[in-house]
Amino acid sequence: MAVKIRLQRHGSKKRPFYFIVAANSTSPRDGKFIEKLGTYNPLTVPATIRINRESALEWLNKGAQPTNTVRRILSFKGVLYMKHLMRGVALGLFDEQAAKEKFEKWNGEHEVLVANREEAHRKHKQDKRHTTTQESVRRVEEKEAVKAATRAAQIAEAEADETTPEVEAPAATEGEAPAEEA
Repeated sequence: MAVKIRLQRHGSKKRPFYFIVAANSTSPRDGKFIEKLGTYNPLTVPATIRINRESALEWLNKGAQPTNTVRRILSFKGVLYMKHLMRGVALGLFDEQAAKEKFEKWNGEHEVLVANREEAHRKHKQDKRHTTTQESVRRVEEKEAVKAATRAAQIAEAEADETTPEVEAPAATEGEAPAEEA
């Protein structure tokens, strides 16, 4: 029986949530599985991954083939690195204690990188929200300035209209007088 480690979709429409499972390669995607190894939620930033490393490593050692996406997830969580280290132990290159120390060192560095990435994303999101707010405030101020300028122009025009007819009226009568005489 060929075993695959793959994703099993759950969640509603356009809101995916996946179980990471070990299943027979001939069973349907969301069908029967042998063991649930973890969960994967791609909607959070960064994606939330919970996996039982020991179980996943056990299935990999038994010959289970991960799909491409699951391979990336296992690599991200260090399961494939642990398999690599355990192969070194089996070949006698170093002992199991050294392998665990190497893995713990890698895991500590990896957790720091993930935390930095999450912090950078949070900061970027706050900066984007701040710039959007500033942009909307600037637009509102521009609109208010345009309205104020329009009102001032209308008031000035109204005042000019009130004073202009008195000045133009005598000029109009002077212009009409020669026409009447002629």
